[in-house]
Amino acid sequence: MYRVAVIGDRDSIYGYAALGLDTFPVTEHAQAVKKLRELAEGEYAVIYITEALAAELEEEVDQYRSSRLPAIILIPGVSGNTGMGIANVKKSVEQAVGSDIIFGGN
Repeated sequence: MYRVAVIGDRDSIYGYAALGLDTFPVTEHAQAVKKLRELAEGEYAVIYITEALAAELEEEVDQYRSSRLPAIILIPGVSGNTGMGIANVKKSVEQAVGSDIIFGGN
């Protein structure tokens, strides 16, 4: 059975444990890269990652973007919403339908 993980700084993700999700706080870049790879290659179908951490790991996150699993979904952290999450959703929609359906496609 697939599982759901949340990765990011402790303050941003600790509440997700109450929802029954597996949380993985990380503080260092190398630790975050290693944990993301471990989760993606493991039994996790969905990985929520804070926008701030995803910005740091952009290259690694992009490696999984075209994969069927895991789905990597950006969430805002305690520092707030950077807009990166909605930009990634918009990009995925554009790739899927060939047009920007939110703002009338170019």
